Amino acid sequence: MAIVSVRDLKAAIRPHSRLLGLDVGSKTIGLALSDVRLTIATPFDTVRRTRFARDAARLADIVATHDVGGLVIGLPVSMDGREGPRCQSVRQFAANLFEVVDRPAAFWDERLSTAAVERVMIAEADLSRRRRAQVIDKAAAAYILQGALDAMAAT
Repeated sequence: MAIVSVRDLKAAIRPHSRLLGLDVGSKTIGLALSDVRLTIATPFDTVRRTRFARDAARLADIVATHDVGGLVIGLPVSMDGREGPRCQSVRQFAANLFEVVDRPAAFWDERLSTAAVERVMIAEADLSRRRRAQVIDKAAAAYILQGALDAMAAT
């Protein structure tokens, strides 16, 4: 399993396959899928974290079922650009996942992704707090994946 830059991810995956975006949290993993043209990210699902083996099996099933060619994993870099304990946790999760899911992956800076999505949900979508809690993780994953897709298209 190879970690590549976002610029190199498109070349590393099979043609006409999708990318799976992951927003890895301590309690949930938000998921988003791209289209096969790698232009649009769509919120997909939220996995409530349990044991790693069960979570990885669920992700492997999604990868196989939806013809996922690669992963974009949000990396929670701090505002000053440093990688703290949360980044180490996400990198370790990814390393463990690569033992189960053999796909190329890229990390994408997810600074403020959840905050940006939540602002939109409050201001524009007028979602209740309860409804926001139900969709925030997969919406943040779509935000992360869309940022990576846009960067890929610009290169």
